Amino acid sequence: MMDLMMDVLSTLAFAAVGMGVLVAGYYMVDLVTPGRLGHHVFVARNRDAALVLASSLLALGMIVAMAIWVTTDDDLMSLVNALVYGLLGVALLAISLVVLDLVTPGRLGEIIADEHQDPAVWVAVATQLTIGLIVVASLS
Repeated sequence: MMDLMMDVLSTLAFAAVGMGVLVAGYYMVDLVTPGRLGHHVFVARNRDAALVLASSLLALGMIVAMAIWVTTDDDLMSLVNALVYGLLGVALLAISLVVLDLVTPGRLGEIIADEHQDPAVWVAVATQLTIGLIVVASLS
């Protein structure tokens, strides 16, 4: 019975870390997007903003899942590892959006927030997913 309780607590702790990293990822995309991201996605129904947010969250989910997967122990250090790698993923995804903004014409944040669909957003989506895969590969 004690093992079951410890497993449940461990699952809850890792899930809390994962959700915390996803929240940090949401706010990271919100920082690079003019206006409020929640408004763009859930009120204005802006597909470009939703695509960039979704790709960022998918990339972060992959990173945190792999960080949990490669840690074989259910101890505090494994939890810290998942958190550190997740936050590293948030930082690297933010950097990738900034670099993409610097090397392409226009302002990426404005393109994402614009109500008109723009093919440049797909490049941002691919960048987010690719960075996520690179971090995942580095964990394995």
